[in-house]
Amino acid sequence: MSIKIFQISSEVNSGSVGRIAEHIGEKAIEKGWESYIAYARDNNPSKSKVFQIGGKIDLIKHGLLTRLTDRHGFGSASATKKIIETIKEINPDLIQLHHLHGYFINIEILFKFLSEFNKPVVWTFHDCWSFTGHCAYYEIAGCNKWKEMCFECPQTREYPKSYIDQSERNFKDKKRIFTSVENLTIVPVSHWVGDQVKESFLKEINLQTIHNGINVDQFSPQNTEQIKKKYKLSNKFVILGVASPWSERKGLPYFIELSDILSDEFQIILVGLSKEQIKSLPSKIIGIERTESVQELAEFYSAADVFVNPTLEEALGLTNIEAQACGTPVITFNSGGSPETINEDTGIVIEQDHITDLVEAIYTIKKNGKESYTDNCRLRAHSVFNKGDRFEEYLNLYDNLIKLH
Repeated sequence: MSIKIFQISSEVNSGSVGRIAEHIGEKAIEKGWESYIAYARDNNPSKSKVFQIGGKIDLIKHGLLTRLTDRHGFGSASATKKIIETIKEINPDLIQLHHLHGYFINIEILFKFLSEFNKPVVWTFHDCWSFTGHCAYYEIAGCNKWKEMCFECPQTREYPKSYIDQSERNFKDKKRIFTSVENLTIVPVSHWVGDQVKESFLKEINLQTIHNGINVDQFSPQNTEQIKKKYKLSNKFVILGVASPWSERKGLPYFIELSDILSDEFQIILVGLSKEQIKSLPSKIIGIERTESVQELAEFYSAADVFVNPTLEEALGLTNIEAQACGTPVITFNSGGSPETINEDTGIVIEQDHITDLVEAIYTIKKNGKESYTDNCRLRAHSVFNKGDRFEEYLNLYDNLIKLH
């Protein structure tokens, strides 16, 4: 009988986390295993068999619960019970978890089932929500309460936004719930996340870091003639930023500031903005909505002379990797796992909030020329972040856990 892998993800084959779930599924199918993915929203065609968890009304109810009570992760009871019945019917050999925040799953009900189901569970940490009383990231707030006990949360109005503070209760409940499964292995997507986990209430749980991987054939240097013509980029030094959604955390204000500083020989392009954000952009910035087309995204990366990622909080920084795979050097802030994605041959790491250093780094890339980085960028993407290698690590981990069980 073939091995069955069941994943739970907020998305499937959409967005960075959804694409990772899809890549794991593809790798499992290549090996002759069966792959199933349960998701909340935003799905593109998948090679795995997929199941939606709840619906729009469930998401709305869970969102209201979060806003009014700060009990994110404790709604969606009926949707969670229903997907558990599906898991029981399939009877997978291993369960792979991704984001469990996002208004779609009840962590109490899910983990009670997982502890009773007694099969290996692998949980990929794409951020820090799993060991805090509220937030997914805490660097901007400069908060380290999560190391001992969350209380009086400084970020209740940040995602997952709430009007009251129940961070202490959430922290205690998460600690009790997430340490209840004996066969749990945590997979941080960066060494930085792994180091954070080692200082949290999850420090005793088995841990193996696996960097995210990308399709280096899809993300590769593209013909950029059409894009350059469409956006009038000839004779411009193109600075690209990609995020979805764009926020202060992703560094949107830095691009606004850059547009005031840099001369007309530079052109900033931002991909992944909302319609409202595009309307409020300075005229010197070209704003583009989120694209689900990997081909189009690769063309933007290829058209850029430099990819700038002034992120203030980041688990790893998949966009940095995608840009390098397309032969484009990267400038990123020294935050979270972002510095792990590049080296001195493929880009520049600068300290947060140093706009003058950011400008200087852009001029350095311009002076050196994109072509002096391209080969090293492609080499790093292939050798360190090739999805074939990275997701093979997942299957090797699964294999070992299933054999040990």
